Amino acid sequence: MAFSGHNPPEPLAPSPTPVPDMYRNRLPTLFEVLSRRTHPPVDLFSFYIYMRDQQRSVDYLDFWLDVAQHMSLCRHFVRELRRSVLVGTPDLEKDDKSKRSSMALEAMGDLGGSTAGPSHFATEKERDQNAQMSAYLREQPATPGLHHDSPASSQERRTRASTQLSTPRHMTTDSNSPAHAVAREDIRASAEKILYTFLLPGAEREITLPGSITQDITIAIEQDGRDDPEVFDVAKDYVFQAMERDAFPGFLRARALGNLIPPTIVARLIVGLIAMFGGFWTAFILIFLDRSRTTRCWVILPFTIGVYLLASYQYSLDPIMALLGYTEYTTFHLSRIREPYVRKLLIKRSFMVIAATVLIDAALCVLFILVPGKRL
Repeated sequence: MAFSGHNPPEPLAPSPTPVPDMYRNRLPTLFEVLSRRTHPPVDLFSFYIYMRDQQRSVDYLDFWLDVAQHMSLCRHFVRELRRSVLVGTPDLEKDDKSKRSSMALEAMGDLGGSTAGPSHFATEKERDQNAQMSAYLREQPATPGLHHDSPASSQERRTRASTQLSTPRHMTTDSNSPAHAVAREDIRASAEKILYTFLLPGAEREITLPGSITQDITIAIEQDGRDDPEVFDVAKDYVFQAMERDAFPGFLRARALGNLIPPTIVARLIVGLIAMFGGFWTAFILIFLDRSRTTRCWVILPFTIGVYLLASYQYSLDPIMALLGYTEYTTFHLSRIREPYVRKLLIKRSFMVIAATVLIDAALCVLFILVPGKRL
């Protein structure tokens, strides 16, 4: 389920849900980004690249996405089971256990394709459905006798869970619905994979969580045999709040207020300083050689390049590229700006940067062109 090799999520096929909001007159929230309700450059793909390349904490985002995928697996499994039980089995043929199961499934109602998110973002209906779904899954264990596994079988499950899962993320749609039927064992494997990949001490991609949270999840999965979505609720909310507090503000500054990535910004600083040095060196040489003002107009070129690049460094924004509607994903990889509010914001900032560039450049050029020359 996690993106192998720390590769960003591939663009997914269009789906009716979720639908990006084209009329949002504000910056998006983290929940909207994670729910794929935004466009570049503030979409999930951009946030993944930011977490991987700049924040260096992509494991937290992968954990969140895997837990959201686990929730989708559970919903898909229960939805298909509810459909098969309610439609395929006549009431007269059901025993007492089947009738209780049918009643529980019917009470859940239609489990729509709502996006898995933090607990406090869910509606009352979604919270009730999630609680009923988790309760139902707890009553329907994946394998009997799970609580009495030996240490050897537990280690075997860890190895199997880390290498096998029948629902890789590239087979899902935007709504996170699996592209094939989900078996009960898939849900168990999904929960174990999350535990053994992200949560246990020394895990392959261990994330830092309070010890009590990790311990509770470990006990719930390994000893109590649980794999329902509520197992990860506390950890999911903790990771969401951590990303919202520590990573998301920087992401918005980098992608919604600028259109350059750090390597390009540093390169512009270096080239800009070299151009400014060349401009000052040329200007002083021409002044002390008492060359004509027409000849001194050549300083316009290095000063313009230097001031433009230094302004781009200062604001993390290339105004010409922004006015053309492009942003930088990775080095030498540009993408169209499709989020309307972000594009409007970048256009305003671009005009501000251009105005500052023209003002400073004009001041330098006028100063060094019009100052009287004196041959030494």
